[in-house]
Amino acid sequence: MPAEITSIAPDSPAARTKIAPGDVLLSINNHAIGDVLDYRFYAAEQKLRLVLRRNKKNYTAKIRKDEYEDPGLEFADGLMNAQRRCKNKCVFCFIDQLPPGLRESLYFKDDDARLGFLFGNYITLTNLTDREVTRMIAMRLSPVNVSIHTMNPELRCKMMGNPMAGECLAYLEKFAKAGIDLNIQLVLCPGWNDGEALRFTLKKLLQLPTVRSIAAVPVGLTKYRENLTHLRAFSKEEAQSVIDIFDEWHVARAERRAAQDAIRAAIDRGEITDFIGITLPDRDIELYPSDEFFLLAERDMPGVTYYGEFRQLENGVGLWTGFRQDVLDALNNCQLSTVNCQLTIATGVAAEALLRFLVDECEKIWHNMHVRVLPIENRFFGENITVAGLLTGRDVVEQLRGEALGERLLLPAAMFNRDGLTLDGMTIAEIEGALGVPVVVVKNDAEEFLGAIGLT
Repeated sequence: MPAEITSIAPDSPAARTKIAPGDVLLSINNHAIGDVLDYRFYAAEQKLRLVLRRNKKNYTAKIRKDEYEDPGLEFADGLMNAQRRCKNKCVFCFIDQLPPGLRESLYFKDDDARLGFLFGNYITLTNLTDREVTRMIAMRLSPVNVSIHTMNPELRCKMMGNPMAGECLAYLEKFAKAGIDLNIQLVLCPGWNDGEALRFTLKKLLQLPTVRSIAAVPVGLTKYRENLTHLRAFSKEEAQSVIDIFDEWHVARAERRAAQDAIRAAIDRGEITDFIGITLPDRDIELYPSDEFFLLAERDMPGVTYYGEFRQLENGVGLWTGFRQDVLDALNNCQLSTVNCQLTIATGVAAEALLRFLVDECEKIWHNMHVRVLPIENRFFGENITVAGLLTGRDVVEQLRGEALGERLLLPAAMFNRDGLTLDGMTIAEIEGALGVPVVVVKNDAEEFLGAIGLT
């Protein structure tokens, strides 16, 4: 696809040239521009010589700017090339479990390394070629976020329905040798890649020197699995087993750090002067199950120190703990005032206990506050789906109709896309009209949450 320029940012370096909308960018400093990665990488320099095409004729434009400053060109397509579809047929694929009639964009399966660079998406490696891996290394695209699921090549091929899924694990070694950081995601299916298979995967991944985080999420199963591979949800005991396997590593790390601290102390005291054979701390890797495993296992969520830098929040890892701590910290800093309100918070089943706890903490301080927390069952996708981000407008309306909702209704922002639509295409205004109450959409942010209640 040609890199057609649609607009030029005012007062940008490109605005001071003869470049115009409709022109096609061909190269920068003699490097052909095939997609957004090429553009971002080669446009970072201070002096740029661009070759463009206008009316079937090529011309040259020169730009001087600060290093890494955006030249100011906008393109017809964000990737400047066709978005890549996933080549896999994973047994756990959530998109294969969607019913007909949803927004068309929801059915597109992407597996594009450029989206990983731009938005932090996870890729499976099966869409990459040796040339593309070499380019990513040369451009120092780090970190690379990878959905692995298992390090057993044969099992990975089976789970992902792709005969190349095992071979492309070799790309992990290439990235690691080049110093590219790796964040790893594992979708676990009971009886497939948990248990000893999970231990094997963790062991192999921990041998890669640039792995920074590994997170496991349980398979999500909707009620629309006709003609798909039989899978089942994790039981309480199986979820506990997953957490225990991760805890084995956490215990080993704590013991290793304690031993290393003892060595440091002995060095400081001058008791150790021969450093041969002494190893000091290894890299700070984060390893953890997602919040959903703790809910399934009916175990308390870990504290904030468990999650380190919270590298995999987007996978639902540490969301509960981080949000809880942020709200409690904000409450400690709140100025006492009179708060009189009656409102309702609707959320997914998974978040009900957390929100009830936080509301109780608020009501201990402001006695005239009355907040109801109502969990919405996911009747659209099925009872196994409990996260707020997969609630539909229809389920919210049907389950709240006739309830005394108070002055306003708070809904999670994760329910809505950028256009303000739920998965089944309902708008905020339509939900307000159906329930007869103002709706406030709230992000997973402590200040916004407290502000929506009326405390800030």
